Amino acid sequence: MPELQIGTRLEPCRAILFDKDGTLLHFLQMWGPWAGSVLNMMERHLAVIGAEIIGGKERLLGTVLDRKGCVVSYDLRGPFAMGTVEETTGLLAWQLYAAGVPWDEAVMQVRHFSKTAMTDLRNRRPAQAFPGLSPFLEQCRAAGLKLGVVTSDAGKEAVEHLHWLGFRHHFAAVIGYDNVREGKPSPDMVLKACEELDVAPADTVIIGDSNGDMQMGKHAGVRLKLGFAPDPKLTEHLADADIIFHSYEDLQVRF
Repeated sequence: MPELQIGTRLEPCRAILFDKDGTLLHFLQMWGPWAGSVLNMMERHLAVIGAEIIGGKERLLGTVLDRKGCVVSYDLRGPFAMGTVEETTGLLAWQLYAAGVPWDEAVMQVRHFSKTAMTDLRNRRPAQAFPGLSPFLEQCRAAGLKLGVVTSDAGKEAVEHLHWLGFRHHFAAVIGYDNVREGKPSPDMVLKACEELDVAPADTVIIGDSNGDMQMGKHAGVRLKLGFAPDPKLTEHLADADIIFHSYEDLQVRF
């Protein structure tokens, strides 16, 4: 069985499951413009009907905005970092409902905002992989490790983003929130990915940048939970990680 080396620790495993946003690709570069655009559209729409965002625009999704309304940072424990598409839609639609918009219209309006922002995202394709990731994935392939993606994004969109990165061929299983009954931190995505890869959770490592990823792995009974924190100063949110690492260059596969 191949072994994953993290520092001096060697952990035998047959599969590795990765979160996508913030783990395979830079989260803020990918989703910052989308969130800024959606929040600005929300703010303008509410202003037209004589209302404003309750609690302020930054608190709505857990973002930090500059003077131009661009997202420059975010709460690693907030809905922008961890929420599913449906959860985010609900948060935004509630703001419209609280301003007097019927719920069905509010949901449709938020979906329109999101679709508009996603069109711009697809035109720009801003996905950028983390340094050292591509060589690490090649090591995994050479060692015969089975790889999968478990993401709070929709499965179809996740596949699309992997194609943008040029990494789709590495992953035999791509599981989105819409492919299971319950999303993170439920174990459902891990269990489904392991089923598709024909491996046991006890032989599987999970890598993610949020504690929702770590809890999902914990509930599923994976062998090892690796928390990815590119900024060494920002690790407190990964409370349930077994090990925290800061670069894919810190990982090696032995076989």
